[in-house]
Amino acid sequence: MRVVIAEDSVLLREGLARLLQTAGIDVVDTVSDADALLRTVEEHRPDLAVIDVRMPPDHTDEGIRAALVLRRQAPDMAILMLSQYVEERYALDLLAGETSGVGYLLKDRVADVTEFLDALHRIEAGGTALDPEVVSQLLVRRHGDPLDRLTARERDVLALMAEGRSNAGVADALVLSDSAVAKHINSIFTKLDITPTDNSNRRVLAVLRFLRIREAEA
Repeated sequence: MRVVIAEDSVLLREGLARLLQTAGIDVVDTVSDADALLRTVEEHRPDLAVIDVRMPPDHTDEGIRAALVLRRQAPDMAILMLSQYVEERYALDLLAGETSGVGYLLKDRVADVTEFLDALHRIEAGGTALDPEVVSQLLVRRHGDPLDRLTARERDVLALMAEGRSNAGVADALVLSDSAVAKHINSIFTKLDITPTDNSNRRVLAVLRFLRIREAEA
């Protein structure tokens, strides 16, 4: 895996680079701002970019805006956004388009090296990885929300799906059998009106339907 890192904090940027290199991941470049990120992606064509949401010069949404540009210019490249705090709008901006190969994690998650590296590989392979704190804020019950159709256990399963966990990962987290998880997921698809003909990746559709991406875009 070839990775570029865009992070303005020197300590975190170099720490991430050392962590990935120790894990056998090729860090082809590290940069500190969004403009440099766009240039280095153009030059190196990495498999994945790790991007801070807030970067110079204004430390607002430079990182997420650069990520959206990269999703258009390099759609096959995976993207992992890192943020100091949960910022729902930015998560929704990133998830409003194609969601394969996308992650959004809080920087605190880097401390759990095993989980962080697992999320990195999952994203690079075309999966998703959403921070549990992001999921918990996005999965807010509202009047008329599809969540109203789901049982408490189904909501738990969907929240873990939104984090990017596999059936086996959901089963481990909830101490359920694989068959029980499969039944819950099929029930979620049914209640959210997602049929096999809608899309080959019904898991992503279920998460997007639930996160009300269409409403956010409107």
